[in-house]
Amino acid sequence: MFRAFRTAFLVALALVLVALALANRDTVTLRLLPPEAGDFLGFSWSIQLPLFLVIFAGILLGLLVGFVWEWMREYRIRSTASQQAREVNRLTREVSRLSTEKQGPKDEVLALLEEPGRAR
Repeated sequence: MFRAFRTAFLVALALVLVALALANRDTVTLRLLPPEAGDFLGFSWSIQLPLFLVIFAGILLGLLVGFVWEWMREYRIRSTASQQAREVNRLTREVSRLSTEKQGPKDEVLALLEEPGRAR
């Protein structure tokens, strides 16, 4: 059910993107600086691209910026989780060590009293 829904969604998204690309095939000029500033500085870089490539590049750039932003924002959470995992491992090792020490040699008299089948 979910797989069919996901496939239908991806097909619909692909159709919308193809329709968007076909409707926006005109060439646009992208400039690094406004023409006046480029003439003043002696540097005017420009490129001509189809509009749909500019749109798709803007979408991808926005997604990339959002992913990086979230990764940086969640650094503190990941750091805290890592510290807590190390502390849990340390405490687990300590509990294991203490439980093996407790099961070590017992007093001989107590050992005799705790033997199963021994009448009291």
